Amino acid sequence: MMRSSAFAAIAALAVFGLGAGAAMAQRDPAYAAAREAGKVGEQPDGYLGIVGGSDPVLQRLVDDINIKRRAVYAEKAKENNATLEAYALTAGCQAIARTVPGEKYRAPDGSWQTRTSAAPIRDARCP
Repeated sequence: MMRSSAFAAIAALAVFGLGAGAAMAQRDPAYAAAREAGKVGEQPDGYLGIVGGSDPVLQRLVDDINIKRRAVYAEKAKENNATLEAYALTAGCQAIARTVPGEKYRAPDGSWQTRTSAAPIRDARCP
């Protein structure tokens, strides 16, 4: 029960913490184009992943976003007495839940899925 409450609290904080970072990333036309083209997707660990082949420009874009995400996760985890990993997992759960039909996400089995109108397949540890 306590673990569930902790995840719920972290989930609520992750939504607020990710809002600013996600909004900033989505203002980048290259990020929006890569996401729309299915070249990048959300992962259960809270980080953006590359779907299929990569190139140096796409790799730099994903690395930059993930560095920024990690900084936010570390700050928010510290503020809330959570581990970085727990905060990132919860953020990943929320990011996958917010995908829209046509966007890519990584399922718990490691496969890349394309979001449909149905709920995405998420990690069993997701709140």
